[in-house]
Amino acid sequence: MDFAAVIGTFLGFAFILTGMIMEGGNIGQILQITAAFIVIGGTSGAVFLSFPVADFKIAFSLIKTVYFNEVPDMEKLIAEIVDFSQKARKEGVIVLEKEAKKSPDTLLTLGFEAVADGADPSLVREMMENQLARLEDKVQTGAKVFESAGGYAPTLGIIGAVMGLIQVMQNLSDPSKLGAGIAVAFVATIYGLFLANLITIPYSTRIKQKYQKIFVAKEIIISGVLAIQAGESPALIERKLQTFLLDRKATSSEAKA
Repeated sequence: MDFAAVIGTFLGFAFILTGMIMEGGNIGQILQITAAFIVIGGTSGAVFLSFPVADFKIAFSLIKTVYFNEVPDMEKLIAEIVDFSQKARKEGVIVLEKEAKKSPDTLLTLGFEAVADGADPSLVREMMENQLARLEDKVQTGAKVFESAGGYAPTLGIIGAVMGLIQVMQNLSDPSKLGAGIAVAFVATIYGLFLANLITIPYSTRIKQKYQKIFVAKEIIISGVLAIQAGESPALIERKLQTFLLDRKATSSEAKA
């Protein structure tokens, strides 16, 4: 479980609602089914119009990435690859075929099977990079769906507000209907802003941020598999793969500075 994402979601809603209550309001004031229909339904329709259903499914499949910690342990991954290289050095690369069947990572399985089959190094690299490229496309597609929803939601909130004001203007002679119309107008705007700034845009950012780390792990796998195929020593492979972590630490230090 990614507790930072859970806490962030909770704090975002909790502090806003608490602030509203401190101002003398209550949660019931923003529970407007009409506004929810306009904003959520309208945003969903705009997203469906913008993307094929397959992209919509990809986006929903990535929601679990936001709340569950799927970022790999880089140090552990490097240690496993070094262990594989030691086995390949002692028993030959054919042992990698057996190891490939145990690996939960499809990229590692693909690479080991190709190496065990005696494929040319350039072909092994191409196959693995193609699979990584497909994963990158999938993540970019899912993130783009959430980004687009974040762009549509506030606009749909404005549409809901205008529709509410239209109802208000048409019922100026009946004061009993003014309150409901004004409520829908303002609540629809709130729903649009909530949906964009507390859900869809943060989801997009979190997905891309997590997968940046996953992509580094995939690059480590590609480099490790090719190094094993080239017959490099386990010690050299470990030093080579550690540079991926050093680069990340250097980038993090520069960002803090």
